[in-house]
Amino acid sequence: MCGFVGIASQFSQSNRTWLSLGGDKLSHRGPNDFGEWWSKDHKVGLAHRRLSIIELSSAGHQPMHTEDNLISIVFNGEIYNYLELRGRLSEQGYIFKSNSDTEVVIASYKIWGADCVKNFNGMFAFCIYDEIKKIVFLARDRAGEKPLFIYKKNNEIRFASELKALLADELIPRTINHHALYSYLENGFVPKNECMLNGFEKLPPAHAIIYNINTCETKRWCYWSMPFYDATTNVRKTFDIKELSFELEQILSNAVRLQLTADVPVGVLLSGGLDSSLITALAAQNSSKIKTFTVSFPGSPKHDESQHARLIANQFNTEHTELVAESVSADLIPLLARQFDEPMADSSIIPTFLLTRKIKEYCSVALGGDGGDELFGGYNHYSKLLMMDCIISKIPFFLRKKLSNFSEKHIPLGFLGTNIRTYLMMLSTDFNKHIPQSQNLFDRFSINKLLKNHPTFFKENYEHKINIQCISNQLINLDFIQKVTHNDFMNYLPEDILVKVDRASMLNSLEIRAPFLDYRVIEFAFGKIPSHLKVSKSNKKIFLKEIAKKILPKEFDFKRKQGFSIPLNSWLIRGNIRDLFWSVLTDESCFFEKNYVFNLLKDQDNGRENSERLFSLVLFELWRNEYKIDVT
Repeated sequence: MCGFVGIASQFSQSNRTWLSLGGDKLSHRGPNDFGEWWSKDHKVGLAHRRLSIIELSSAGHQPMHTEDNLISIVFNGEIYNYLELRGRLSEQGYIFKSNSDTEVVIASYKIWGADCVKNFNGMFAFCIYDEIKKIVFLARDRAGEKPLFIYKKNNEIRFASELKALLADELIPRTINHHALYSYLENGFVPKNECMLNGFEKLPPAHAIIYNINTCETKRWCYWSMPFYDATTNVRKTFDIKELSFELEQILSNAVRLQLTADVPVGVLLSGGLDSSLITALAAQNSSKIKTFTVSFPGSPKHDESQHARLIANQFNTEHTELVAESVSADLIPLLARQFDEPMADSSIIPTFLLTRKIKEYCSVALGGDGGDELFGGYNHYSKLLMMDCIISKIPFFLRKKLSNFSEKHIPLGFLGTNIRTYLMMLSTDFNKHIPQSQNLFDRFSINKLLKNHPTFFKENYEHKINIQCISNQLINLDFIQKVTHNDFMNYLPEDILVKVDRASMLNSLEIRAPFLDYRVIEFAFGKIPSHLKVSKSNKKIFLKEIAKKILPKEFDFKRKQGFSIPLNSWLIRGNIRDLFWSVLTDESCFFEKNYVFNLLKDQDNGRENSERLFSLVLFELWRNEYKIDVT
């Protein structure tokens, strides 16, 4: 796991100091080594920070070059099937100089060209410079575990693992992308390839780019796409659940085995939930002694999962460590706002950071359960939406529309819980044409109030994209659960969950791996498992539990669903975090409409649940001030 920053330009670069500064901004991603390289004509520059996981010697130094120095690479991530690929490449005559998976990537490109990316099983982002063809080749893994930001102007392209590395060049303008801000306020993250700053973008998961330095032409393509379960051809098919569960168990077990490979100590994040417990069980089958870790928060029994984790650790005889998170100081929130290149409205970044900081004391790599909810239907709102889908057609549309409009205008945010208002507003949604947003932060009505003092933000019409997402032609024929799980996999997973895990763990120089995101598991979940084996109105992860019942102890609580969270509502009653929120959001320089924000703060004091909404505004303000963002 590492970090890199680079540039490819039609012209020789006289100002090259910013590249080193950009590399310095990524020191947390790679504390073990630093490398910088420029082409002889100074048109291409690459800088790399290394966290040594595989091939700990200097032979794994980056930027790495082929023996003839005609191909160069900077690479972030892990290729789990690198030993298999190494064997295939050796058979074709490539002579390796190291045991590094990075060399496997550069060798794959030399032998197979840009199609090499289809052979990689792993999490990755990389840039390869081909001196002969005068191109740079950029690619990102299928699920979007590893980040890749891009800044392109007329005659050059810049790229980096984190946005802050590109912002090391103070000459680059940094203005707010209006639509990205709307998306953030609605969803809590900036989706797809968009970026919060104008002129910047994120390379989407499973995408690659070839940039021609001489012509400045860009070729972009998607090298992999998820399969879709064909309900029409399988409508009468009888499912052999035992056979299917055996197949998935074999695939997932192999994924775990591959991801246990490292030249440094490896652990497992064990919450005691279904996903992490399955990963632990399969890890124990593939290794003699597994290290497992769980975390608790003092004074908050609701968030203490130690007893559930202990059951699994005892069952599989792991070397288990129960970590007690230190008390959370208000100083931590500005630190996280600086680390997360775009603001993120997910307060679980706090426990994720604290957990990974603790685990780093014991190991440099840890396996987690990310992806299980999206692949196998684990979120609570799936069952709720199924019930709504059945009920909604029985209510006349004019009545649903009235209730929806009334809820938007007259029910305050956070009234009777965080989601009551959202579900009422969804009554006017056509579930056949739109994907309902069950996790909205702010709706169109409240966003307009927040941005009341910034009329320039209303020059373009964003309203059709607020509150609902139109179903693409790709998803239109899928059943309801397929639509919402695909949508979460394509949006919420890469832009919230995986960003949270990557930035929080890498700030602590810890690599997190996700066996559920092995592309074979993804293809199995979306291509072979029908929706009725994932979610019902009263049950979730139906199919995954079939495997778990064979492996996990009988005492395991299959009904439990505990998200990784913190007691943010109670923290905002009193203390230094409450003081920070009030200080930031009532400051004269606050971007958002002051009266509306003040009322949100007062409503929180009066018992309404707006803590995540307030968190989103605080993170935005801290981020904006940290990076001196122009909001005009």
